Amino acid sequence: MNVSHSTEPRTLTEAERLDWLRLARSENVGPITFFALLERFGSPAAVLDALPALARRGGRRRPIKVCSRAAAEREAKALAALGGHLIALGEPAYPPALAAIDDPPPVLALRGRVDLLAGECIAVVGARNASANGLHFAEQLATDLGAAGLTVVSGMARGIDARAHAGALATGTVAVMGGGVDVVYPKENRSLFERLLAGGTVVAEAPLGTVPMGRHFPRRNRIIAGLSRGVVIVEGAARSGSLITARLALEQGREVMAVPGSPLDPRASGPNRLIRQGATLVENADHVLEALAEGGRHALGEPRQRWPSYAASGVPEDDEAPASARDAVSALLGPSPVPMDMLVRQSRLTPAMVATILLELELAGRLERQPGNRVSLSQPAA
Repeated sequence: MNVSHSTEPRTLTEAERLDWLRLARSENVGPITFFALLERFGSPAAVLDALPALARRGGRRRPIKVCSRAAAEREAKALAALGGHLIALGEPAYPPALAAIDDPPPVLALRGRVDLLAGECIAVVGARNASANGLHFAEQLATDLGAAGLTVVSGMARGIDARAHAGALATGTVAVMGGGVDVVYPKENRSLFERLLAGGTVVAEAPLGTVPMGRHFPRRNRIIAGLSRGVVIVEGAARSGSLITARLALEQGREVMAVPGSPLDPRASGPNRLIRQGATLVENADHVLEALAEGGRHALGEPRQRWPSYAASGVPEDDEAPASARDAVSALLGPSPVPMDMLVRQSRLTPAMVATILLELELAGRLERQPGNRVSLSQPAA
């Protein structure tokens, strides 16, 4: 099957956008798998038809849960009732910086100003249990960065995140939620959330009604970093979520900046460590602007994923892998992550064949994707 591709933005029809949402909400379909399937089958509609058979071939014993059209329509209507809407990757309103990362969300739910996502963004994140000085600094830094023309992005958490949003309310700020765009978390931020909606933007990858859990925050953090040209860390322990955001920003090729603190304060251990490792030390907004300028205002890269023009669709001719090939790849997998290129070399199968088998295993719930294009075997689905 030949599928033509384009990097030119295109507004999807309502039916196409619902198919994107259905696929994104289907069981075991993460962002990387979403685009691998889209590349292989040509359209979300074709992928949705193929999911049950792919999961069975991967060893799935019970039917995979495919999001129904009725469920997708309910979500879209509920979001519209809140004044929000869905944006799919490849549409004109989708943030170009976010589209350039390895695993962009296929579909974003958005409430508020769309235009803020197209501007130049800077993330300001940090500790939930921040010091009084840290809170004051974060709010003043966000105010000054907003006045300089940057859009401040953060995660709506208590502490540094909340104060960063508060400082940038007048110029526009973007809140990336760990749950749905209709769920205020923590509840103490409700007033801030409502004020932010009046002149800012709230975005989320998760469905409406999703209550944030610990496993959601690394996915949220990759979006915070992905939207931004750089990330500023204001306080945070060495193993905090802020440091995860910094690591993701480095992997995405973004600038990482940190505010130094007293070595006697555990909340300064994260930023201080980042500075020792080469992050830019910042003490005011001018330092942030200088770091971005010294970065050459480099392009963040072309979107790594491509979106089909839907000129063709259907099941590829070489779609089904032989049982012997599937067994060979499965035997090479274990609980420890393995690079995909190693699987290709050791199995002596084509990259396309290995990719197909991995998709089947993942849809069956037997495979986990790890950072660095690595995969590991998980427990078979019940």
